[in-house]
Amino acid sequence: MIEIKNLVKRFGNHFAVDDISFTIDDGEIVGFLGPNGAGKSTTMNMITGYLSSTSGSVSVDGYDIFESPVEAKRLIGFLPEQPPLYIDMTVWEYLSFVYDLKGCDFNKQKHLTEVCELVKVLDVKNRLIRNLSKGYKQRVGIASALVGNPKIIILDEPTVGLDPKQIIDIRSLIRNLGKKHTVILSTHIMQEVQAVCERIIVINQGKIIADEKTASFNNAINQNTRYRVKIAGPSKEIMRHIRSLVGIVSCELHGEREGDAFSYDIESAQNIDIRKSLFRALADKGWPMLGMEPIGMELEDIFLKLINTKGGKK
Repeated sequence: MIEIKNLVKRFGNHFAVDDISFTIDDGEIVGFLGPNGAGKSTTMNMITGYLSSTSGSVSVDGYDIFESPVEAKRLIGFLPEQPPLYIDMTVWEYLSFVYDLKGCDFNKQKHLTEVCELVKVLDVKNRLIRNLSKGYKQRVGIASALVGNPKIIILDEPTVGLDPKQIIDIRSLIRNLGKKHTVILSTHIMQEVQAVCERIIVINQGKIIADEKTASFNNAINQNTRYRVKIAGPSKEIMRHIRSLVGIVSCELHGEREGDAFSYDIESAQNIDIRKSLFRALADKGWPMLGMEPIGMELEDIFLKLINTKGGKK
């Protein structure tokens, strides 16, 4: 559906987007993740044709966005970070305006009613946009992207500035959109992609540094192995001894005391299984190991590790 090849955007000597390539298939919900200033919005603007590229290509369902912009843009609904709303119009007037602007040929009344029902703004359709809450304004922005029933929906930071309930509502809406549309969600919020996306593409300093299914994102980097271990004995001595063992990256106290036992979060270096050596080291000291369980890295940890170790080096 979307194919990006060697895309570059340069502003003077600064590469906002630096030779990136990826494809997105029909029906995917993809999180485009990166810190502020990483190149997310610039990439989104080039995919939608709002911004020209320095070099490279963007193809949407076989149409080049720069060579066949009309055909390509008909397939895309775009919500920029700041929705371009006409706040002195009512919701219905604005969506009717967008309908005419896009040259749609559906039954207008029926189509706009369906869009309003989908994003849950039908109850405010006759209110001025300026009088709506930020959450409702965001919904109206998404509704405008849906007018014309495009195959692809691109959302740039759709939950910025919303309260927790509004964020939950917008995330639920995005999941529903994914049932009938290809969705690209550009964000710097970790929980956002975990909540709604099937696949994560990470960009930093203009370069793609990871592209993985959300479920297997832990494997996107050379991560350490982490265990939570409950050990009976003097905590300070235990931590000092564990930290001295070969292959141990870190050992931190976790949780409250249970009798004479504490839990510890222990990381070992990649490809080093420390379970047997740790058991022997503790047994030699007479410190019983009462339990051990593997713990995965949180998405935030993985993201920070990615941008620190693969931070878009040229």
